Amino acid sequence: MSLLQHTGPSTLYTELAELPFPVSADFVGGDAARVTYSVRDQERNITRSLTKTFLGGITSDHQATSHDSSEVKAFTTSPSKSRQAILREVANGASTKRFVEIWAGTQIEASLDVTNYHDAFHTYDFTSSLSFSPSETSLLYTAEANINSDDNTLDNPYPKFRYTPHFGEPSRARKRSIIFLFRWTRSTAFTRAAKQDMLLVALSLAQHTQVPVLFGQATFATEDVIYASGHEYTKDGRLLGVRSCFNRPMGIWEIRLPESGTVQGTPFGAKISCNALKLTSSERSCRSPRVLYDDSQMPIKLFWFSNPVGGPHASCVSLESRDLTMGRNKILVDTVMEPTPENDFPGLYPNYNIPSSPFLRRGGRTYIVLHSIWRSRTTILFIDTESGAISDETKMRDGEPLYSWELHATDNKSRFICSRSTPTTPCEVLLGYLDQQDNLNWKVLDKPTISFSTENALRDLTASILPIGARPPTETLVIQSNKASTIPGPKPICITILHGGPHASSTTSFYPATVALALEGYTLSLPNYTGSMGFGEKYIQKLLGHCGTMDVQDVIESVNELIRLGISEHGRQVVQGGSHGGFLAAHLIGQYPTLFNAAVMRNPVTSVGEVTASDIPDWAYTEFGLQFTPDSLMTPATFQRLFEASPIAHVDNIRAPVLLLIGEDDLRVVPAQGLRFYHALKGRERRVEMLWFKGETHPIDGVEAARVSWEAGRDWFKKLGQNPVD
Repeated sequence: MSLLQHTGPSTLYTELAELPFPVSADFVGGDAARVTYSVRDQERNITRSLTKTFLGGITSDHQATSHDSSEVKAFTTSPSKSRQAILREVANGASTKRFVEIWAGTQIEASLDVTNYHDAFHTYDFTSSLSFSPSETSLLYTAEANINSDDNTLDNPYPKFRYTPHFGEPSRARKRSIIFLFRWTRSTAFTRAAKQDMLLVALSLAQHTQVPVLFGQATFATEDVIYASGHEYTKDGRLLGVRSCFNRPMGIWEIRLPESGTVQGTPFGAKISCNALKLTSSERSCRSPRVLYDDSQMPIKLFWFSNPVGGPHASCVSLESRDLTMGRNKILVDTVMEPTPENDFPGLYPNYNIPSSPFLRRGGRTYIVLHSIWRSRTTILFIDTESGAISDETKMRDGEPLYSWELHATDNKSRFICSRSTPTTPCEVLLGYLDQQDNLNWKVLDKPTISFSTENALRDLTASILPIGARPPTETLVIQSNKASTIPGPKPICITILHGGPHASSTTSFYPATVALALEGYTLSLPNYTGSMGFGEKYIQKLLGHCGTMDVQDVIESVNELIRLGISEHGRQVVQGGSHGGFLAAHLIGQYPTLFNAAVMRNPVTSVGEVTASDIPDWAYTEFGLQFTPDSLMTPATFQRLFEASPIAHVDNIRAPVLLLIGEDDLRVVPAQGLRFYHALKGRERRVEMLWFKGETHPIDGVEAARVSWEAGRDWFKKLGQNPVD
């Protein structure tokens, strides 16, 4: 009989997982703000989106809700707020048709069927583009080039089968990003533009580059000057995986469009040659260009994020700028190695991209607004575009909730939209605005609607951040039930939940799957071990070469600290983690075989020497103190070193029952990692189960897959978590 037995669905998980989650926002004219939410529909097993428009700004509470069509892949509002661009994909039998649409209010100003000119639109954050020109008569977007777009011989079969590297997680299908320019002439009769009044061309470089460069993240500066990010192949012909990786060879480029007269009459979808100049050093990985305009709408500055090429996959981010008048670059916010007592700012740890509209004016100065990880929280920062001075606008004060904040958009003047949550409070959306005295004020625009029973259950939970004094700056986020913690008898079972990366962080944001476990009566501990983001670059670098020892010891000390404080106790410990968190969980039950009663691992790294099939093969070298170069080979000596640093080296010691959750299409930690660990445990007659999720990638975040994963972890701990191992 299987150890894993389903005990039924959880109404609490379902309700919390279906709460609308804000993902983007913009200002759409006047005082109106528009927020787009992602909604996980458990019954239909799909992720939907809905949009709420908040009218009246700070003086009104009126709002309108619309349920967005799944056909809409991306949309943006023009600078004047009078137009909207939509990228649409429509199912057409077994095929898909694609359209670019320009709307002026409720009227279509231009629409073009682009199905025959390229493949799918690129909407991932590392390549996507959607930018109006200043005149609002041109649009830039990114799409996948047709396989045969560079081949004039229709009967040549080789392009179809020739190997082309892809961008990695989450899809093999993104390989040939290319920027398209869509241009239209407005009808004087206010009718839809005729096809002869439209132009669609693909942008290519006039000059040769040493390695292939794939462009995305394009934005207009003027009618004929574009800034974009260029992803570069490595010397050995790779495109290293980009998702969650800040260290890839890529740079910021200035691309100049040819004169309009020279491209008129170009066949639809054809390539045009553009002069281009790379603006950034090959030693820096640069992305997310953003243009600042002066009051006369002249572009004056360009900003972007940068990190070193190579090294850890994520690290402290630098904010750089270029004076477009003088043509000079400078570092506005540099790497912070370690916070000091006088200045506890740990450095920038933002999302992958700068917000699409990040600027705010205050007291005659211009600021970039963004959110960044600061220890175990995310907070809103204002960064002076001249001096680089930083102010923490949502600094947590004693007695205040443990809010983590996320910036979605500004109006480039005095207002911005953000969301906030705590480990036990779902996301609410706020309008931040500066009054006439430039004081920052807040208005809550939207709060989720939850049932009375769930609201009462959440009130029973408390969250706190505990420093692990013996292993600074390690700290852990603890979530516990007041009721369960005060019942006489054994302490609640404590689940240590380990983040991946290792250069990521567990923050005080609301995560439905996490809080749903707390509502089952478990105490949760989410440690930020050495190498976590938000504590200074020193601690990211410190972990390199010590994975499997230093991070493991940090986690062990966090377990011991909670036991010393009386929050948990020996014999009632379990552990779960995904990716590098699964690596740590596997190490913990191997190195400390009697400490944890059970373990759950999602797509874990179990044998580091075999990770070279990953979309990020450099990870296995860098994180374990080895140099990765284009000619690196997995020699016996290298494999031996990595084997000794791997959980598989301790497999003979494992006693705790293990549940493995494996995504069949994972490109980051290939499924063979979990599969071989499963067979290694099975061959040693250990208790092990494995769920195999077809079509799922590294996060296993499909609606059904995420729910089943959560239920499986709950049931595994419910059955086995109370039984100490021999």
